[in-house]
Amino acid sequence: MNGPTTGDPRHVPVLPAEVRHYLAPAPGQIVVDATAGLGGHSLLLAPHLGPEGRLLALDQDPAMLDIARARLQGWPVSCAQGNFDQLRQVLDERGIERVDAILADLGICSAQLDDVQRGFTFQQSGPLDMRMNPEEGEPARTLLKRLNERELADVFYHYGEERFSRRIARRIVETRRETPLETTEQLAELVRRCIPRPKGPRPTIDPATRVFQALRIAVNDELAALEGLLAALPRCLKPGGRAVLISFHSLEDRRVKQAFADRERWQALTKKPVVAAEEEVRDNPRSRSAKLRAAIYRPVV
Repeated sequence: MNGPTTGDPRHVPVLPAEVRHYLAPAPGQIVVDATAGLGGHSLLLAPHLGPEGRLLALDQDPAMLDIARARLQGWPVSCAQGNFDQLRQVLDERGIERVDAILADLGICSAQLDDVQRGFTFQQSGPLDMRMNPEEGEPARTLLKRLNERELADVFYHYGEERFSRRIARRIVETRRETPLETTEQLAELVRRCIPRPKGPRPTIDPATRVFQALRIAVNDELAALEGLLAALPRCLKPGGRAVLISFHSLEDRRVKQAFADRERWQALTKKPVVAAEEEVRDNPRSRSAKLRAAIYRPVV
């Protein structure tokens, strides 16, 4: 079987060896990559499925899915647009009752971060958007206009674990009375001015990081989507099927851990989250925050 003819050297999937090990793809299986991105993990898994196997690549971002589709040409892969909490519906539409394995990498795709117009990063100035699917929902700038001070503070505290959430929310409300917050640069500078400079060495992360994370989670309703996926997994996997989820912050990892702790449904394969080795972190800094958890679906009859 011929492999794909296109690629994107910028995109390196995290924990590739660990994903293959815990997902254990085999010939003839049906496997779902529920967060296809640029297709990096799908490219790792497809060769193990053989000519009789099948991989379903799912992603809510139409631009990313187009790239993945091109990269995956030549493999037994079908692509579908949708969020991972819609997986059961996507399978029903394709006449698939249950699958052998499901992977979900909950991080942001590198191409999304690199695109200034998407508004996920404050490394360069761009519009405050942050939508995973630019065709749906309200952008971050609209959220910043609509929410009141208390609601903004709750978003920053609960989704970003930001200690200065109230101070930041107050400053946003004061600022937007005079000037609307439209760009990532505006918001990042506002947040930096609200947070006291720590004594000692310079912090390793930008003070705006937690607020940007919180906004992104709120804009895309990410935690609710993750809860939807976790609830759907038992209705999508065959008994003995495997689920591998990769999270990038404690809010996600905590939910995955709690779901896989249900011994009436799951046999956990990872007592603690699996993290990247030093070599991978050096070659791919994005992997530093990755935490992988895996389990086998074994329902108690």
